[in-house]
Amino acid sequence: MLRRNFGDTDVQVSAISLGCWPFGVDWWGHYTDDQALQLMQFALDQGITFFDSGDAYGNGRAESLLGRFLQTVPRDRVEVGGKFGYDFYSDPGEPGSHRERKQDFSPKFLRFALEKSLARLGTDVIDIYMAHNIKLPAFRDDLFAELEKIKSEGKIRAWGVSLGPAIGWREEGIKAITEHNAKAVQTVFNLFEQNPGREFCDAARACNAGVLARVHDNSSILKDKVKIDTQISASDHRKFRDQSWKIYGLKKLELVRHYASDHGMNVHQLACKWLLMDPVLTSITGTLLNEEEIREAAESTEKPDLSKTEMAELAQDYARDWGLGDEAHPCDLKSSVSPSGSVRSGYIAPPAMASHR
Repeated sequence: MLRRNFGDTDVQVSAISLGCWPFGVDWWGHYTDDQALQLMQFALDQGITFFDSGDAYGNGRAESLLGRFLQTVPRDRVEVGGKFGYDFYSDPGEPGSHRERKQDFSPKFLRFALEKSLARLGTDVIDIYMAHNIKLPAFRDDLFAELEKIKSEGKIRAWGVSLGPAIGWREEGIKAITEHNAKAVQTVFNLFEQNPGREFCDAARACNAGVLARVHDNSSILKDKVKIDTQISASDHRKFRDQSWKIYGLKKLELVRHYASDHGMNVHQLACKWLLMDPVLTSITGTLLNEEEIREAAESTEKPDLSKTEMAELAQDYARDWGLGDEAHPCDLKSSVSPSGSVRSGYIAPPAMASHR
């Protein structure tokens, strides 16, 4: 398994990680405790050592299950990702609901949430700890100072921001990296939705940080699991996607399929390999739902690299929306600074990068 560091930190993780989100919510079907634990063990057997979780996933359920798994393996064999910021203690939400809940990014709540997470995980340290779906209004100097203090105490090894729930939040990621020394930014990032992931990679490269890609499969399009007649259930998180995602995603899929077959891989592995071609992309935190998907992702690290020519072709095709017209352009990015709340998807070079080189 390929391993990478978060920038200039000593936190090294597997380049494929297992996202534990599905074990906390039933948006992809329900996992029993035993099924979740079996998948974690299977992932470890494939060389995956980084397990990305969050306290809000099932209001602690995903963390508790990961904690049970951690009791079965030496702690120094695995890396744990955690998140904080949702106050589900006072706003638990409703089972199956997709609505956003109360957030609290005060230093006091940070301390409270961390101790609760450590107890559920049964560990004394979280390797990478991220502010969960933080927005610009919640950025505060005392929060980032407290994270640094907690790091100095040895309770976390590095910290960053996880951006969402939808794709976007460019300003949050750039500001966290360039102004607050965050060592990780997690974002929606895949072959068909390259921004703002590319910008975060450029900022991370300049500032010695790392990037985590989630939704690496374009919500299963790049796993070859979606067909034109696929029905999205009311409990499925993909219900928030517009139909262009499916209609044009499937057209794009056929245009890139030959890159996979040319290198002896499937399109899911191509999606992973394309991301991993950039060394600043520290890990793919995949929503891997079964043993087949875990194995495919893990094996992608051993597949042949794409050539410079192929990477250039893919970049050119992306820039011209694969020749499919404006309707095939990626969805708008959510924004904290745009009056409309969103901006057209596209690359904007991170500002003031020269001062960080």
